[in-house]
Amino acid sequence: MNALLMAMMAVLLQLRLPRLPRSREAGSMSYTGLLRSTLALLRQEPLLRWRAAIGAFSMASYSVQLTALTFLLTRSPFDWNAAAIGLFGLLGVIGVLGMNVAARLGDRGRVQAVSGTAGALLTVSWLPLLAGESSLPWLAVGVISLNIAQQAGLNSCQNVIYALRPEARNRINAGFMTLFFLGGALGSALASVVWSRAGWGGVCLLGGLLAATSLVLWVLERVRTGGGARPVPGAVTR
Repeated sequence: MNALLMAMMAVLLQLRLPRLPRSREAGSMSYTGLLRSTLALLRQEPLLRWRAAIGAFSMASYSVQLTALTFLLTRSPFDWNAAAIGLFGLLGVIGVLGMNVAARLGDRGRVQAVSGTAGALLTVSWLPLLAGESSLPWLAVGVISLNIAQQAGLNSCQNVIYALRPEARNRINAGFMTLFFLGGALGSALASVVWSRAGWGGVCLLGGLLAATSLVLWVLERVRTGGGARPVPGAVTR
């Protein structure tokens, strides 16, 4: 059903999206050339590298929660089935609110404040998650705050990188998202290993360390680049 819906959406997009001329730079490149130029942008733009690293570690922390939460909820005292766990995961939708607030603050030139706050909240969120091992209310608080922090942090990162080269936003976003989801995959893999050896406490320690690393990277970015991130209005992902 999902594949069918995506195929239908592809047809609708082809029919309804406006026709835009190719940019001079991209229009002269082959597909492999575009891929090489994406890697070149990572080499050429220090802020892109910083933000990709920040995003990768924050997504790794977030993925730790996504993976290990299922393990936790299937055992005592919860003993939930897959359907109940899936419904509980819908709490993450509240994270969209964090992205909207972050976008508005970014439009007002508060991108760095959003980045720092998101990194701090992402780290602190693992405390209620730790308490949530046997308490559903604390677990819900941790899941909601972690989602808000992750979405706000992602938006602030995109706000910064989109301002680097407006004519190359697609390629910049491709490079950023590749590292972003590699971080997520690493977080999921580590969560499985740590859960089997150290349980929920070890998982929370891992998630907190990954989140704290993203915060430290933000501080280092500020020091190394002099806080020269340039916000771009309306960078919220759509």
